[in-house]
Amino acid sequence: MKLELRGITKRFGALVANDNINLTIEPGEVHCLLGENGAGKSTLMNVLYGLYTADEGDVLLDGVVQHFNGPGEAMAAGIGMVHQHFMLVPVFTVAENVMLGHEQTRGLGRLDLDSARTKVVEIAARFGFHVDPDAVVEDLPVGVQQRVEIIKALSRDAKVLVFDEPTAVLTPQETDELMGIMRQLRDAGTAIVFITHKLREVRAVADRITVIRRGAVVGEAEPTSTDAELAALMVGRAVELTVHKDAPQYSKAALEVDHLEITDPAGSVLVDDVSFTVRGGEVLVIAGVQGNGQTELADALLGLVQPSGGSIRLDGAALDGGSVRSFLDAGVGFVPEDRNVDGLVGSFSVAENLMLDRTDGPPFVRHGILQLKARDEFARHAVEEFDIRTQGIDAPAGRLSGGNQQKVVLARELSRDLRLFVASQPTRGVDVGSIEFIHKRIVATRDSGVPVIVVATELDEAVALGDRILVMYRGRVVGIVPSTTPRDVLGLMMAGIAPEGMDAA
Repeated sequence: MKLELRGITKRFGALVANDNINLTIEPGEVHCLLGENGAGKSTLMNVLYGLYTADEGDVLLDGVVQHFNGPGEAMAAGIGMVHQHFMLVPVFTVAENVMLGHEQTRGLGRLDLDSARTKVVEIAARFGFHVDPDAVVEDLPVGVQQRVEIIKALSRDAKVLVFDEPTAVLTPQETDELMGIMRQLRDAGTAIVFITHKLREVRAVADRITVIRRGAVVGEAEPTSTDAELAALMVGRAVELTVHKDAPQYSKAALEVDHLEITDPAGSVLVDDVSFTVRGGEVLVIAGVQGNGQTELADALLGLVQPSGGSIRLDGAALDGGSVRSFLDAGVGFVPEDRNVDGLVGSFSVAENLMLDRTDGPPFVRHGILQLKARDEFARHAVEEFDIRTQGIDAPAGRLSGGNQQKVVLARELSRDLRLFVASQPTRGVDVGSIEFIHKRIVATRDSGVPVIVVATELDEAVALGDRILVMYRGRVVGIVPSTTPRDVLGLMMAGIAPEGMDAA
């Protein structure tokens, strides 16, 4: 099925999210829609999927103009969409999720789950998905949940399949598997729209590339284009893709983690006998496939998780066992891995979010009274210093692009007097222009003499930012190695295989 978008324009008040966009996607091709967060890519696809109505322009399928009044009509016409945040009911089984909204019944009005199971098995077998139709979705790994979304779309005979930032929640291994699935779908004749801002993925899977910037198409590129060429089209200027940093200037040992152990309520060990030291003036990257204890370890460094054993000391003073407030007061800055859940209050203004963890006293609160002038002056300065693109400090943070939301979190944490900075996946879901900025701020923090810990699942980022890399597997430390360690060795370590001469954890 051939998809055409002709002259699509979508406005939200004075904001033109899509400006006269023309796009053609042929059957049997992967057409990448590349652009920064907030460029208008998802808005355009929501118009296609019937979630929004275009103010101007037409959607055509095989040359016929379509008028969708909702996703149901788009799906019936052969359009499927795999959203960045999965549209699944966690407590339902795979089969129940696949049939949801398209329920079939048999005698006495009973749901025909057998048909749904059969459909899941057939599609899974066709693409080698290995998905159990009776598995409960919340028990499945993220990568498998995404396959359920794909099965759901294909079960409704999708001829055009839209992937909206599909790798934002995937590990590198799951991303590679998804690339393979997309190629299979393409080879089977499906027209695929791949929305992303990740250059490596674009060059790996795209047949054609259209670049959108500030709501308008600014050019087309070939998959053979260099990362620098693609980045310049996205951002509108040359982007520095390499992290430049001088050799670390170490100070005395600042953070000491000794035999740390963390268990969950069921008694399972999530972090197992982890020890390391981070000196002032260095970046230690904690690397590994997501789900191997990195999240819990990072949370323990802010008191969000209480260890069941071991100790955490900062500049010689014990931190473990204290409240989150005591960690903050000790000078710990923390960027959580999910800014929307743990880093921001979307309905609060930019100014309010910038003072979230500083409401217990001056300069923003005196005698229990909020000092609006001090808050707003600080917010305006932070917006300028951290290049936060917003309509104003009173704008809700939830309306900012992902990169600008992350800058709000970064500005809040780095504007305090820090003795330790922990950033958990600081560039997840962030566009290339913002990544450049965030990396520079992390390096600047390290160069100021503050010990820095970065949790990273992408090897490129780990190697670029780290002075040393600590690799975790199943809650244990496989090894701590220099950032010059070859990628293939790091990949083996992420699978639990220690370098020669070092015992596997």
